[in-house]
Amino acid sequence: MPDNQLGEFLRARRAGLLPQDVGMAGYGLRRVTGLRREEVAVLAGVNGDYYTRLEQGRERHPSSQVLDALSRALRLDTDARAHLYRLAGTSPSDQFTHTTDRVSPALRQLMDGYPGAPAFVVNLTLDILAVNALAAALYSPFEQADNLARMTFCDPAGRQFYAQWSWTAQAIVANLRQAAGFDPDNPQLRELVRTLSEHSADFARLWNTHTVRGKTQDAKHFLHPDVGPLTLTYQAFDVRDSPGQQLVIYQAEPGSPSAQALNLLGSIHATWKQAEPHPSQ
Repeated sequence: MPDNQLGEFLRARRAGLLPQDVGMAGYGLRRVTGLRREEVAVLAGVNGDYYTRLEQGRERHPSSQVLDALSRALRLDTDARAHLYRLAGTSPSDQFTHTTDRVSPALRQLMDGYPGAPAFVVNLTLDILAVNALAAALYSPFEQADNLARMTFCDPAGRQFYAQWSWTAQAIVANLRQAAGFDPDNPQLRELVRTLSEHSADFARLWNTHTVRGKTQDAKHFLHPDVGPLTLTYQAFDVRDSPGQQLVIYQAEPGSPSAQALNLLGSIHATWKQAEPHPSQ
């Protein structure tokens, strides 16, 4: 990841806007897509040279007032605005506190208390730290259910498993961008981004858009080889005693075909589990 993350983010978001998007008339031939630097400066009410220094990394400590103005000028949503603040180092309350990736026994017990719902725990870099039985069954098509980003971009099963792969890919990268704002010096995240960028041109392209988004409650669409299509909603809960961990729980609409398929998936994998030879045999 570049050292000038604030400047890279501003440039990427500027490139994603056209003059008509912000109520400005576009004049003259544009050598690059998006708004010009001077147009962003005008919209934000800041000095043009100062804004240029921000993008170039020669100025790294804008005030909260400047960040608010840039957020409005660049039409940033809540997640992107919070990310901008973190990159500028002006949100002390949002500073990430390093924690262990160990999942507590109490949380594992809670997950196992949802036998009819896939439940798993992830960290900021989307490593899967723990799963209940149905989540293990859900992700069984993958060679390793170890990291949601790696599974999406590097495992051949990903493009078949995620019925809306392009949307899933965008969401995954936006989640990692948000993680980079919380903990930009995380070596694990840097290595993950490097590996994914080398392996996947799609990841590299999406990473360079600097889109930032936290987890939403949008429906997830899967195509599981054992039971067919699954449409599941989910909730994500922050683990209070382990900052950076999230408990994710999927559920199907009661009585729906997806609910029936999810029940079948649980039964199939429970049967397979029982048929496995015992280690002592």
